[in-house]
Amino acid sequence: MRDLLLAHGYFLMEDPKERVIMKPYAPLGILYLCSHLRSKGFDVDVFDTTFSTKAELIHFLQTDTPSVLGLYANLMTRSNIVEIIEAARIAGWTIVIGGPEAGSYALEYLQTGAHFVISGEGESTLEELLCVLKSRSADYSSISGLSYLDSEGYLHRNAPREQISNLDLQPWPARDAIDLHRYVRTWREHHGMGSVNFITARGCPFSCKWCSHGVYGQTHRRRDPIKVVDEIEWLLETYSPDMVWISDDVFTINHAWIRTYHREMQRRNIRIPFECISRADRLTPEMMDMLAELGCFRMWIGAESGSQRILDSMGRGVKIEQVHRAVEMCRERGVQSGMFLMWGYEGEEMEDIEATISHVSASRPDIFFTTVSYPIKGTPYYSNISERLIQIMPWGKTSDREIRIRGRHSRNFYSHADRLLREEVALARAVKAATPAADISEMRQNISEARSAMMASLHEVEQ
Repeated sequence: MRDLLLAHGYFLMEDPKERVIMKPYAPLGILYLCSHLRSKGFDVDVFDTTFSTKAELIHFLQTDTPSVLGLYANLMTRSNIVEIIEAARIAGWTIVIGGPEAGSYALEYLQTGAHFVISGEGESTLEELLCVLKSRSADYSSISGLSYLDSEGYLHRNAPREQISNLDLQPWPARDAIDLHRYVRTWREHHGMGSVNFITARGCPFSCKWCSHGVYGQTHRRRDPIKVVDEIEWLLETYSPDMVWISDDVFTINHAWIRTYHREMQRRNIRIPFECISRADRLTPEMMDMLAELGCFRMWIGAESGSQRILDSMGRGVKIEQVHRAVEMCRERGVQSGMFLMWGYEGEEMEDIEATISHVSASRPDIFFTTVSYPIKGTPYYSNISERLIQIMPWGKTSDREIRIRGRHSRNFYSHADRLLREEVALARAVKAATPAADISEMRQNISEARSAMMASLHEVEQ
């Protein structure tokens, strides 16, 4: 009988926004769990929900022989996971929850119906738990990284588990457990280029106060670059993608690693278009030259704010000038630049919003995405404002993204700030492109309207 079924709560076709984007990637987290446990002799399957539906997964759980169900949970899929837990529990499955937010909400997931919650990396903890379950023992007290409720309903949170020190001893993710060709086809059908993802490292050593370190901790463990190139070569031969996404939190942390990786890719004559994420302070002309030579066509940069005061408050450790220069280095090499920006961080004032608008307008990245900051439980940011948090719906039907912060500007205000930012950037691009004066005049009018709307909503605050 199967020892474990792994699944997640992301249903592409049930998410209107994702149906527009149509850029799915393989769930590497559970595929790494699958390959690790298979290598230890366990019978493990994956129910990949990406191209399925919630109803199909629940039907499977209700009709298949129940064993152990491992669910990957993050803040975006919480409500789906809660619904799946409830159905799986009734059907007789033993339910284990892991993922980025599992440890911070262990009690909530257990009270919802999960039997166990895993904090941090799941491979060794899940391996040990499966051994105990197969032995029919009821003593889980020695399993590091595990949380559970006893017969009296009291929470037991065992000691944290040490992280995997040598990632090169781990097998590649079990991509054969899912239909990865369908991912490539979906990309190609909607964007003209098929894409696959992989990681070269786990964790981020930086200490941004709003960023979660719930799985990998504040570490950075890197795989051997030669072995990474082995995996890339295999991916290209097996799935024939047109591009790849390097899913590291920050790809360019270790410059010596990048140099070795660059040499090996060139030695094997491998060049594949790719995009990745970096911090501005980890980009230099040398790094950008190497990445461009290897095929980097888009570099994502965590800019967050154009206010140095807010960046320092976040603990970013990055200077505004470094972000501006990083975008410029991308432009000089024909690499697209993308910025991630955040409104509404604690302490942000109008002058900080104006600084962000000025910064992005001057930098002129090719793409930028904005979000209104949200406190993730377990982070310093969450702890700092916890007394002002407003839960607007029951925990199992919402996420940390929907939590409101008492006294902060309204979502309406930030929507106007967003519009103003986009209008100002559009004007900066138009001026650079020598756009006709009549069009420039219309853009200035749009800016004036956006600024007036933002100021009119200035005193709207979350209650």
